[in-house]
Amino acid sequence: MIKNRFLSITVITLIYIFAAVCGFISYNFFTNPEGLNLSYGLAIFLADVFATIVIFVFSLIFNNASVYDPYWSVQPPVILAAVLIKNGQSENPLMAFLLFAAVLFWAIRLTGNWIYNFESFDYQDWRYVMLREKSGKLYPFVNFLGIHLFPTVVVFLCILPAVIAVVEGGVFSPVSLIFIILSFVAAIIQLIADLQMQSFRKSGSGGFIRKGLWKHARHPNYAGEILMWWGIGLASVVSLGGKWQLLCGALINTLMFLFVSIPMADKRQSRKPGFEEYKKETRMLI
Repeated sequence: MIKNRFLSITVITLIYIFAAVCGFISYNFFTNPEGLNLSYGLAIFLADVFATIVIFVFSLIFNNASVYDPYWSVQPPVILAAVLIKNGQSENPLMAFLLFAAVLFWAIRLTGNWIYNFESFDYQDWRYVMLREKSGKLYPFVNFLGIHLFPTVVVFLCILPAVIAVVEGGVFSPVSLIFIILSFVAAIIQLIADLQMQSFRKSGSGGFIRKGLWKHARHPNYAGEILMWWGIGLASVVSLGGKWQLLCGALINTLMFLFVSIPMADKRQSRKPGFEEYKKETRMLI
């Protein structure tokens, strides 16, 4: 097991480059007229799943599901960048540029937070450890379906409206700009929440963080994540003049946080003395 932090991050970076190359190769195969010749949306999805399988294999090799952690933030800008390259002659480049800028800003923030917290291959997200303990012999299935594939599908559905807006030439408008700004604000909220949490952890005071954004909400970072994808989804739908069904990704993402991520985090926090009082005094989301 690699214990050096720099070497661990370098190895994961190489894994992701390899996964991206595999994804691009599979996408070209899926869209090749002499191959499967699939629609671009289905081809991107299958390529995304193939890249996820590559990451999953390496998580097995290193016996650490946290190899997948950066995928959530790396996947959207890579997909959108690939689509922009293939559709560089769009009639409405401003909308495409703004969508990509918002997604890239969010991705840099989230990936940076992962780099800051990832110590080495000795580190593994506490949720994965809990799932391993609870699922026992079924963990390999839980690992692939729950930890890897399900988040890939969710974030694919979240970025899909932007992909379609780029490919189909979504039109820029003041209303779409408002939602783009919402996405930037959401990412800034997450950045501030991250910095405040890092400062709190460094202080070693323990208990519950009740400063800054965390004074008003138990999960301001999750609030930012939810707002981010509603912003991207609504900006894209408005630019397309409809296709409201594309907001299913933002909706599923919201439900995932409300009924999975937040309850799991609260259950872990409930082990600390005074949690019930803290929960009553502090809203769930901003």
